[in-house]
Amino acid sequence: MKSESIVTAATVVAALAFAGAVAWWHVYPPKRELAVQAPGADGRPPGSARRVDDVRIGEFFMRYGEASASDRAAAGGWQCFRGAQASNIVRTPEKIEAPQEDYPVLWRVSTGEGHASPAIFNGLVYFLDYDEALSADALRCFSLESGRELWRRWYRVPLKRNHGFSRTSPAVADGYVITMGPQGHLMCCDPLSGELRWSLDVQKEFKTEVPFWYTGQCPRVDGGTLVVAPAGEEVLLAGIDCATGSVVWTTPNTPGFKMSHSSVMPMTIEGKKTYVYVGVGGVCGVSAEAEDRGALLWSAAKWQPSVVAPSPLQLSSGAVFLVAGYGTGGALLRVGRAGQGWSAAVAEQYKPSEGLSSEQQTPILYRDMIISVMPKDGGGLRGKLVCYSPSDLHSPVWSSGADERFGLGPYMVINDKLFVLKDDGELYVYEILPRSMRLLKRQRVMDGVDAWGPMAYANGRLIVRDAHEVACLKIN
Repeated sequence: MKSESIVTAATVVAALAFAGAVAWWHVYPPKRELAVQAPGADGRPPGSARRVDDVRIGEFFMRYGEASASDRAAAGGWQCFRGAQASNIVRTPEKIEAPQEDYPVLWRVSTGEGHASPAIFNGLVYFLDYDEALSADALRCFSLESGRELWRRWYRVPLKRNHGFSRTSPAVADGYVITMGPQGHLMCCDPLSGELRWSLDVQKEFKTEVPFWYTGQCPRVDGGTLVVAPAGEEVLLAGIDCATGSVVWTTPNTPGFKMSHSSVMPMTIEGKKTYVYVGVGGVCGVSAEAEDRGALLWSAAKWQPSVVAPSPLQLSSGAVFLVAGYGTGGALLRVGRAGQGWSAAVAEQYKPSEGLSSEQQTPILYRDMIISVMPKDGGGLRGKLVCYSPSDLHSPVWSSGADERFGLGPYMVINDKLFVLKDDGELYVYEILPRSMRLLKRQRVMDGVDAWGPMAYANGRLIVRDAHEVACLKIN
């Protein structure tokens, strides 16, 4: 009986204590004296609470080393997407072999998830990366010879993974290296010191709507002027001074196109230097001549893929080849002078199972053959490496074997050889014959995942990447 009384008393005391605590919590006034703390006193990294519309492009910098004398002595490079001639073709005096043994892998670098390919200039390698831990775009600079990171310039911009993050190539030359980030942030740095020269947010400047899967458009420089296609509310294309970041010309967006993943390609059409761009809504040509640079020459709205990643490919003086994935297929655009103006019309258009197409990579025109990898909806040719004649876009001249399917992997011509990276990280090398290819070697470079980023070549070094790693091979 006594023990029961003790338990009862303890229960009553506990209940009264709990009730008292609840009552005190409700009636006791909070402390009114609040102290102001200096920014950073909570220990969070600078800018970690940055909003997506409050990006300070290029605000952070880290240096890890200096370029060596041998780095600085190297000449030449791969300065932008598809190279200086926009052809994805390399002609070099270096002897490119395909030996039985594997090409040596000189170095490897881990990256954030993405597909941004490198640019190479005077012994240095540049590529855009994304650091998920910092929520930051980062321009990284490496030694081509050793793979040693020399510096990086970065800025916070919160993103969610969407088949990776970064997917554009820089443009680099004496005096500048320019990148376009996933959200359309343009950044220009000194290629040696990494010093920030200027920056521009195309969403704010041009009211651009960045496409799904982020920006895929690669910067291209023409005579000291950066040429981009914001495809914003009022501006279709724009020329930006590489030295100052000032907008020097614009093209009104009278066709109403929106930004795609395709890049601006320089072409000479009927003797006229022209910038050709495929946006969401159609394809257009803009004058690249000094006297009327930026003038809209022509546009065609019949070609309207909902998603387009490959860039336009010039086949002749008045013919432009267009491809896109997701069931779109291919089209041939005829462009010519018409009186005092221009005309542009789609001469033929077909589904991917009916002729030459590509989902992601831009085809190569080489020795009167168009080289491509067919998309997954390309019928019996899906994923295969193919060659077509420009005069017949429906019947392949040659296609690879049944076990040689490459997915969305990139390819590049170096002298008389074609290098193709399967999207799982296996490299294939073909000899290019007059109307076919001969497989010379295959090499597992990485146990790759989504090896989609375009290749880069300079000084006997081939750089490839998958979603998580960049690797440099010695191929001469």
